[in-house]
Amino acid sequence: MAELFIGGEWVSALAGATREIRCPADGSLVATVDEADRSDTESAIDAARRAFEAGPWPRTPAAQRGDLLLKVAALIDRDKAAYARAESLDTGKRLVESEYDMADVISCFRYFGKLAAHESGRIVDAGNPDIASRIVYEPVGVCGLITPWNYPLLQAVWKVAPALAAGNTFVLKPSELTPSTAILLMRTLQEAHLPDGVANLVLGSGAEVGAPLAEHPDVDLVSFTGGLATGTKVAAAAAATVKKVALELGGKNPNIVFADADFETAVDYAITAAFLHSGQVCSAGARLIVQNELHDELVDEIVRRTGRIRLGGPFDSMAETGPLISAAHLEKIEHYVAAAMTEGATLRTGGWRPEDEHLKDGSYYLPTVLTDVKQGSYAVREEAFGPVLTVERFTDEDDAVRIANDTHYGLAGGVFTKDGDKAQRVAARLRHGTIWINDYHPYLPQAEWGGFKRSGVGRELGRAGLAEYQEAKHIYQNLRPQPQYWFSRPPQTSSPGRESTQ
Repeated sequence: MAELFIGGEWVSALAGATREIRCPADGSLVATVDEADRSDTESAIDAARRAFEAGPWPRTPAAQRGDLLLKVAALIDRDKAAYARAESLDTGKRLVESEYDMADVISCFRYFGKLAAHESGRIVDAGNPDIASRIVYEPVGVCGLITPWNYPLLQAVWKVAPALAAGNTFVLKPSELTPSTAILLMRTLQEAHLPDGVANLVLGSGAEVGAPLAEHPDVDLVSFTGGLATGTKVAAAAAATVKKVALELGGKNPNIVFADADFETAVDYAITAAFLHSGQVCSAGARLIVQNELHDELVDEIVRRTGRIRLGGPFDSMAETGPLISAAHLEKIEHYVAAAMTEGATLRTGGWRPEDEHLKDGSYYLPTVLTDVKQGSYAVREEAFGPVLTVERFTDEDDAVRIANDTHYGLAGGVFTKDGDKAQRVAARLRHGTIWINDYHPYLPQAEWGGFKRSGVGRELGRAGLAEYQEAKHIYQNLRPQPQYWFSRPPQTSSPGRESTQ
């Protein structure tokens, strides 16, 4: 079965290439899908361009676009069990986590479906009753959307839903490791009667599919979520055609626990922040920063509970977290921990592959806690993107802020304290895009999501408003035009002049 969706049709890759998708929990074959190349990608871009220039979608009233998104939400709600199963098979994550993701996906479509009809522009006071001046919002054009493997459908929908709500067309490139729910999404959009060419799907590698989306002159915006190294390449490629660019490039996120924090709450959230989805979360609280007075007691309890976390596959009802995405990523985590220990870190728990027989065929790594890490060390600076928690100490409020901000990332962070004023002071001083206070990881589709420093450029496109997917246009209309005679003025005719020539 063909899995590329281009111009409203399901087609096979031109070169006939395919890729096997295997579940990282046990290595079992999930699917064999088409593998696109540059020619397929350019065909998808051409289809999206034609649909934008000549198709009905950009000119469809915003309220009608919103209605279609609400219909898509209802269809996904109907099929959420199939979506969740496909997501878990691709990623290896627990089925219950995928089910939570589907709820967020549905909420995102509903949010932007309702928002679409309300972002209509604004009136600008020109200071003259004979002038009508207004700002209107128009779609950007063709959007290249490149999404990662850790939350395949949710990350795609954070981009797709606002792009559609704003009237754009798009080409979606999911991770080559996790394409199944993107395929299902295209079938749902087709069932909802989205016009042909508005949504296009190409599966394949970054070099063959992602690069053309960043480089092609007919792509007006590129949105990428993933690693820093690839993100810098996307930005550089997009610069040649001066595209709009939105990047979310991960983080090395501090989770600060003050001595006056509620102990049980701090322990519970520290573990969740670090080990949800085996730490494969861009906003994971991978840096635990604890005040000296509480450090030993808190860390001992976290180590004790971390050692009891049960690993398992998607459909293991007793599992608390799952495998890493691939054998290659597992090896990367092993090298990361080895490098940290070489620098003097102390391994308190984990640090190796599990020995359980039922896990031997999967890409599993035990949740790991490293203490005695040094500020500025590799383990503190670099993102593991796996189940590894590093622990640092601090003395007072200023010290906590200094340590937390000592990173070239700036995506998210947490603050745990019973002192509300202190929490607000620290949150205000942290150079990170999202700060949770006495909580970690909650998601709201109406909240902005962006990063400081190397965590990204602009907002992540699927949260907050439609601004990243729209162009703002100032429309200035003189309601009583008259000759101004700036040049070639007739004899004995005085120019009425202007207040401004700008």
